[in-house]
Amino acid sequence: MPCDTRIIAEPNGLQRVQAAIARLEAALAAGTVSIAISAGGAIAFRNWRDNGGLSDLCAYRRLAASNSPALRRALARAEALAGRSLNPQAIAAGVHSHDGGQTWGSH
Repeated sequence: MPCDTRIIAEPNGLQRVQAAIARLEAALAAGTVSIAISAGGAIAFRNWRDNGGLSDLCAYRRLAASNSPALRRALARAEALAGRSLNPQAIAAGVHSHDGGQTWGSH
């Protein structure tokens, strides 16, 4: 995936990415990390601190590609609470947040 190629190129990068994704999936399942959805339909993970250098958007893409049940449940909960759904165009455009959903942008 393009979003994590820089990290994977580092020594032990692939293991670090896989470990960060596994920790995120476990935290989503446990409810210690939640999902924030922007007004435009972008995604961010609230309370995800041990991200291993991955962006929220990259982590979402990896979990979605693996069809993670924890992600699906957390996303359904977030969409219901926010009153809006995830927007694939916002995901494709790279809209993301660095502060758990307080501010949004793409750079």
